[in-house]
Amino acid sequence: MTSTENNNNGSDETQKTKLIFEDADESMYDGGDNNADVADDITSADYYFDSYSHFGIHEEMLKDVVRTKCYQDVIYKNKFLIKDKIVLDVGAGTGILSLFCAKAGAAHVYAVECSQMADTAKEIVKSNGFSDVITVLKGKIEEIELPVPKVDVIISEWMGYFLLYENMLDTVLYARDKWLVDGGIVLPDKASLYLTAIEDAHYKDDKVEFWDDVYGFDMSCIKRKAITEPLVDTVDGNQIVTDSKMLKTMDISKMASGDASFTAPFKLVAQRNDHIHALVAYFDVSFTMCHKKMGFSTGPKSRATHWKQTVLYLEDVLTICEGETITGSMTIAQNKKNPRDVDIKLNYSLNGQHCKISRTQLYRMR
Repeated sequence: MTSTENNNNGSDETQKTKLIFEDADESMYDGGDNNADVADDITSADYYFDSYSHFGIHEEMLKDVVRTKCYQDVIYKNKFLIKDKIVLDVGAGTGILSLFCAKAGAAHVYAVECSQMADTAKEIVKSNGFSDVITVLKGKIEEIELPVPKVDVIISEWMGYFLLYENMLDTVLYARDKWLVDGGIVLPDKASLYLTAIEDAHYKDDKVEFWDDVYGFDMSCIKRKAITEPLVDTVDGNQIVTDSKMLKTMDISKMASGDASFTAPFKLVAQRNDHIHALVAYFDVSFTMCHKKMGFSTGPKSRATHWKQTVLYLEDVLTICEGETITGSMTIAQNKKNPRDVDIKLNYSLNGQHCKISRTQLYRMR
């Protein structure tokens, strides 16, 4: 793994993804969090909108060429989707998607942004001469009122780490149900989550096993937390040991809010003899309403994005031979205390020549 830390230019502490590993305790899912403490009361929900007030996180996203250029190409090369249409930009940020739409001939664009960046977006819109086409509305989608009863297009860059972290998808679905005209479109309209497995001995030794012997002292009790440190990072494609499995495809134009919580089986087939230290999740996004299907991937073998990949370290090191399979299931659900966080339950088994194991691990992204 490329040992880079999240660099959100000032937003790192508010946007950090943490995986909280616990034993297989069903209380995570039944609302009884026996390990909760005072610190749990301060979560990403408290900082979410404030973090997007800082220009640094927007700079990072705008400089993500894969992300921003894809949206630009979708809009400019498929103007029939936008021209003379009323567009709602959900979570507009600096207003870049609204500007693309205005330039593509939208009749009007309503750019909704809850953070203080809304005030800056108004300045940007004015500076670029689009004040008559773009109206920036400051507030939460769930609380504002649009000046129009319906919109023709909803566009949003709602995807978070692990696709679902931050739960902005629910906001898009709320907007869709309330304002999208019958026959209207959502951009993007498809998103798929994938899983694969990697060898990552060096990084795991450096970040996790380190605690076994710290200047001659046993600090192994910290390993539980060490394995839960922010693991949004860039994975080298050469580290991939197995094939990839699609866990879930979501149709944003049709799905219900609850569909983002699910259990999906997986079967990963080893492509070579190796050790496995972690599972890695990534996602693809598609715009299927274009003349020609467009989209991008955040996978390890694709051009890097600011989403990178999400690494879930396993408690055990698995020794696997080519052709052997890791089978299991992954359950993903909104955290009940803070719906912007994601609870992950991983069941996995390997019945191989050199390794036989079956285990359940729980993680929490927050």
